[in-house]
Amino acid sequence: MGESWDGAGDRPVVGRVTVIGTGLVGTSVALALRARDVDVTLSDPDPASLRLACELGAGRPLAETGGEPADVAVIAAPPAVIPEVLREAQDRGLAHVYTDAASVKASVLAGADRLGCDMATFVPGHPMGGREKHGPGAARADLFLGRSWALCPTGKADAETVAVVAELARMCGAVPRILDADAHDRAVALVSHAPHVASSAVAASLLGADEAALALAGQGVRDVTRVAGGDPALWTEILTHNALPVAEVLSGVAEDLAATAEALRAFGSRPVERTEETLAPVRDVLARGRGGQGSLPGKHGAVRRPAYTVVPVVIPDEPGALGRLFAASDEAGVNIEDVRIEHTPGLPLGVCELYVLPEAEDTLVRALADGGWSVHPSR
Repeated sequence: MGESWDGAGDRPVVGRVTVIGTGLVGTSVALALRARDVDVTLSDPDPASLRLACELGAGRPLAETGGEPADVAVIAAPPAVIPEVLREAQDRGLAHVYTDAASVKASVLAGADRLGCDMATFVPGHPMGGREKHGPGAARADLFLGRSWALCPTGKADAETVAVVAELARMCGAVPRILDADAHDRAVALVSHAPHVASSAVAASLLGADEAALALAGQGVRDVTRVAGGDPALWTEILTHNALPVAEVLSGVAEDLAATAEALRAFGSRPVERTEETLAPVRDVLARGRGGQGSLPGKHGAVRRPAYTVVPVVIPDEPGALGRLFAASDEAGVNIEDVRIEHTPGLPLGVCELYVLPEAEDTLVRALADGGWSVHPSR
């Protein structure tokens, strides 16, 4: 998404940061910066949230500090309130440079402009990291590690100001990427906002399911519905701030689903007239879906992902088991490219799927089998 920002010349020093908003994102930013010995001050209208973030080591309360403005102030708040919070922070002179972490940009920029915010010191941002959980208790210092961090400068901030925010993103382990606000909102509608709605729709279909059906739920439905656990109030606000781009993506998804449903209905209700042509829409959406999934950047952001082989290994649900498995792979000289674990309901074990390069499969299978692991190779 956008071009990565390498900056020019010496990288700026970011030694003091104020984070306004101690929810999941704000506290995660603060924890990542504290791990780099940055002096972080925190502010939040909810005293309990602020207190917990401080207890977690994310920083110290802004109200108990004074002195010079911070190098950067990060506003981690819902989109609707960011312009007002930005204007107040600028009026107080809390920092030299300001950025935000909202997942929409055009509406935030429009609101900031209406309130007369100083756009020369504001670089809108969006760290592409999150969880289905919320609040400071769910925060992680590595939440943005290896993730893209969108920067949407308006042209009013100079290169040095943009470089400061880009450096902050790097210090959180992210890769800063430059793009304009409208392009950002269209992109996140496609890769984040619409998928969240689709996930919620699938999850909603599980309501009222009997215990027998839910007992059969495997990793597939858990993967599809994971993000549906997000806060409905927050996501309603996000969606309304990016309404048209999200609606456009959802309309396309709805057309594919409707065509697939109609084809399956026709195939199932008219046995005599069943033909391969009837299933054409089904094959089409499945084939395009596989192609779309394969187009996602893979390890290290590679556009073309290697074709990995999956080696399933039965693993006991006990302390140290996963470490022993990784150690055995290391001794075999095989790099684990990716891993997934599927737990077996009602049993103290699961299946660990090890993703390796195809040429490494035989070596890994032999080594693990010799080590007493229950391995189930692909052939």
